[in-house]
Amino acid sequence: MRLRERRMSQGVRSIHDIDAVLDGRLVHSVFQPIVDLTTGAVVGYEALARGPVGPLHAPDRLFSAARQADRLAELDQLCRSAAVRGAIASGIYAPLTLFVNIEPEILESAPLRELLLLAESAPGRLQLVLEITERALADRPAELMATVNGLRRAGWRIALDDVGANDLSLTFMSLLRPDIIKLDLQLVQRRPSPAVAEIMNAVNAYAERTGALILAEGIEEQQHIEVAEALGARLGQGWRFGRPGPINRLPTHIEGLSLPQPIESPSLNSPFGCLPWAVTPRRSRKPLLTQVSAHLEREAMRLGSTCMLLATFQIAEHFTPRVADRYHDLAEHLGFVAAIGHDLPRDESSRLRYANLADDDPVRNEWDLIVLAPHFACALVARDLGDNGPDDEREFEFALTYDRPTVEAAARALMSRIQRTRASSSP
Repeated sequence: MRLRERRMSQGVRSIHDIDAVLDGRLVHSVFQPIVDLTTGAVVGYEALARGPVGPLHAPDRLFSAARQADRLAELDQLCRSAAVRGAIASGIYAPLTLFVNIEPEILESAPLRELLLLAESAPGRLQLVLEITERALADRPAELMATVNGLRRAGWRIALDDVGANDLSLTFMSLLRPDIIKLDLQLVQRRPSPAVAEIMNAVNAYAERTGALILAEGIEEQQHIEVAEALGARLGQGWRFGRPGPINRLPTHIEGLSLPQPIESPSLNSPFGCLPWAVTPRRSRKPLLTQVSAHLEREAMRLGSTCMLLATFQIAEHFTPRVADRYHDLAEHLGFVAAIGHDLPRDESSRLRYANLADDDPVRNEWDLIVLAPHFACALVARDLGDNGPDDEREFEFALTYDRPTVEAAARALMSRIQRTRASSSP
């Protein structure tokens, strides 16, 4: 009994500590420079959160305590506010760029208004970049995509963080459309390998298509700079250029960061609606589309963990136990798999993600199957013509496209319907 009381007392003190930090706004930012590897000029700073001196100084302990106290959203907002205040106090103005972070777990609390106010308060046209991990898109696709679109309209730019640490970052690059790709520090610090080559190819292909900049983290010595440049990085960050800390004086050699023209993702009502006007749909009955879908599923399995597969089934009757077993197996082998339809039977223990379609959702009338990977994109989009005959005789108008922008738009249309589920992970 005495031991239990002591443990409870320790837990209460821990929560009181984080309460004191939050209520007293005892959070500040330190800053780490981001450098142009070609010119050596500082182009921006990343703001990194720190608590008061003591057990909650380190960010991992600080955020863990806030999570336990159910005050994570408050801490996250306080950190971003401290980042902008600290930047202003340190003299970080245009042409410099300020990088700030967001915790994926708080996206469902919709911090969009707070982020927009931060953009308005940023001094001297300071360019703001929000860093996001692939976990945010995997856990909360609909919330994140809505937030990102709103931020882009307000002038924020987007960076995808820790690319290469997880295959999902390669899968989601083209959906999030980041302006900056931040390579995980392991890529410049370890020996070349097939995995490094795969990441390099995927990232460089995306950068070539979009004009996005590549930033290498973890640069600590000259050799790391050489590796970063070989991987395609133009920007660098790491102890070689400065450790996180206060800014006592800005460097004399600073430059602006020129980013690609942002492209806002349009609101698309369905994958079929993403087809370009020049595409003339064909007609087919169900058996042909079944075989085409099976072929694309096999292609997705061949592509493996860097591939996403999104499929719509209209109603639960089409998501038979046999189909469900097949998709559970696909979810175990691919980076991200989602089954979308009205009241589909769910297995929350599976890695398979789900989206439920409302009665008036136009996707209720579609048969869509989208396969997207760093070097492959294909979408089968079909619309039910409403036949009343036998199921196998149902007729559809359809298109099969390998045009990557069309496939990406169709994928975004479906991802915007996928909410967080109990099966999605939280750290």
